[in-house]
Amino acid sequence: MTAESQPKLPLKFRFDRQLWQRFVEVAQPYFYPPGPRSSLQFLFLILTQLVFVVAFTFFFVVALALIGFQFAPKFFAGLVNEIIYLKFLSSLGKSSVEIFQNLLTFTPAYIFLVLLVISSGIFYAYRRKLRGREKQWLVLGLLLFLAFVVSSLNVLLSYVFRFIDNALNGRNPEVFWQFLGVYGITLVVAIPIIIIYRYTRRKLALFWREWLANTFLKDYFSNRTYYELDSNAANTDIDNPDQRMTEDVNSFTTTILDLILDILDSVLDLVAFTGILYSISTQLTIGLVGYVSIATILALWIGTKLIKINFNQLRLEGDFRYGMVHVRDNAESIAFYRGENLELSQVEGRLGRAIRNYDLLIIWLALLDIFQYSYEYFARLVPYLIVAPLYFAKQVDFGTIGQGIFAFRMVLSALSIIPTRIQSISSFAASIERLGMLYERFRQRDRDVVGSGIVNYPSAHFKVDGLTLNTPNAEQTLFQNLSFELTPPQSLLVVGASGCGKSSLLRAIAGLWRNGTGTIESPDYTQALFLPQQPYMLLGTLREQLKYPNLRTNITDEEIQSALAIVNLENLSVRMGGLDAQKDWAAVLSQGEQQRLAFARILLSQPKYVILDEATSALDVTNERRLYELLQSQDITYISVGHRPSLIDYHQTVLDLRSADRDSWQLLAAKDYQFAS
Repeated sequence: MTAESQPKLPLKFRFDRQLWQRFVEVAQPYFYPPGPRSSLQFLFLILTQLVFVVAFTFFFVVALALIGFQFAPKFFAGLVNEIIYLKFLSSLGKSSVEIFQNLLTFTPAYIFLVLLVISSGIFYAYRRKLRGREKQWLVLGLLLFLAFVVSSLNVLLSYVFRFIDNALNGRNPEVFWQFLGVYGITLVVAIPIIIIYRYTRRKLALFWREWLANTFLKDYFSNRTYYELDSNAANTDIDNPDQRMTEDVNSFTTTILDLILDILDSVLDLVAFTGILYSISTQLTIGLVGYVSIATILALWIGTKLIKINFNQLRLEGDFRYGMVHVRDNAESIAFYRGENLELSQVEGRLGRAIRNYDLLIIWLALLDIFQYSYEYFARLVPYLIVAPLYFAKQVDFGTIGQGIFAFRMVLSALSIIPTRIQSISSFAASIERLGMLYERFRQRDRDVVGSGIVNYPSAHFKVDGLTLNTPNAEQTLFQNLSFELTPPQSLLVVGASGCGKSSLLRAIAGLWRNGTGTIESPDYTQALFLPQQPYMLLGTLREQLKYPNLRTNITDEEIQSALAIVNLENLSVRMGGLDAQKDWAAVLSQGEQQRLAFARILLSQPKYVILDEATSALDVTNERRLYELLQSQDITYISVGHRPSLIDYHQTVLDLRSADRDSWQLLAAKDYQFAS
């Protein structure tokens, strides 16, 4: 991609409404079909699932607590007495076991039960819209539940450490060993849950990546969008679509789940540990919130700078990779031209632009490191400065110091998700920009097809009426008011000076170029076969090469061998190691062999219509005659583009496009054109 064709980037990158809209466009369809007000409905379902998980987790935790009383009654008795919102029950003279048993008959239990039923009913009401998306909602629900469980385990561990520290300070070995055992049991339970939680996160990201990549691929290959996004096309605002559908999709699905679930974990930890922290020190809690708020503002400012740099880095790395692939794909031509020095200069230029941008990136990352390390290390001193005086004044016990530090770090981590993750958030925002632009380009392509200038109609024959064709970028008009009709089994030869629009006419007939006016009637693509000057050689076996593009599915090996013999390639399969041999066919076959192989595809696919763009240019006159006589014997309607005078013998009509005057074209019988020439 040249400097002139590089996409125009937004002047400013920021966390704004456009970024959010692009995020929703890309993320929502996996969970909820797009449509009017669908974003609000999607958000409503997310909140509904969150309510369901909270209600379910309530009953799950109460059930586990009742089981826990059987193994560590002292620990759970102390735990209940420490939880602020249960103290009013213990003040009524109830035991710890009675409190948790009463929770199942207490008013909150009925509230959670009602929420459980209502949320289940809401999802049942949306079952039709969620059809085919059940798996992702179930996995997401499991992730939310596991997040609640992990947060609850963190709260549990904070109290375990507090009781262990108090036992050490009080030289109470019985309590120490008891709660050390509780800690061991908690770890045995927690580790598998954490592993399952992290595995499920990666699994959902994998499911999401597969779905999103397939969705983009379908859009990419529908309506020949891949052709519109080719580097030779006019629409070069989307650079490296292959990179966007591979690396960016993978980055998007992995990062989004990490961010969303980390934010949820942070909210849960914030709710769970703020109460603990507030009960220890009000000043510590208020100071922590202010400290993190200032850091978040600074982090967002740095992140805004990083979004644009990350966006540019993704683009420049893609350009560099494309340059290397281009050299590999054209190695022989470059070697013939001795063009190594020029290619090296161009590739080094792409690498240099990527390096310079990355150099800018590491400067900003260094500034970010200074900010983050200062933020992190200074924050470690705060709980000691505030909790230690409380301990010296005998206002709290020794275990409170450890629990306070633990709670402080959990709340700090919960509030610091933006300051500490700003680099990944910036990279994620760049991926959203790139995927959002690609998504919008796909939607725009769908609208362009509907409202294109040249109108294409399906028909049983070729007919062009009043066709004026412009190049895709509208910089040049190739010809004007062209009209002709070709009924089976007629044949047409298109001739003219180089650059007059011969191949472009074929592109318009095939529906690839639509910039202009007029109408084109052409047969369905399943009945037609196109043979370019450089035949397409796919990655696969020799059998797959010959069957391409599979207009017929029941082709036997005997038919394949017969077709090879007819096009004078009878020894090809033996020479290459059989029909199942896989090679770099574009490299091992000469252009003449490739053109004859393309004619063998006509025999095997048996199309009714064939379009040939200098498809015999690499063949001698004898082989050319043999193949065109083969076309005539198959009763096929065909259109050819070529320069050789010998081609006139195999066509009934000649269309002469003249570059001097765009309105000057001639449609003559072949015999008349031959006489005139």
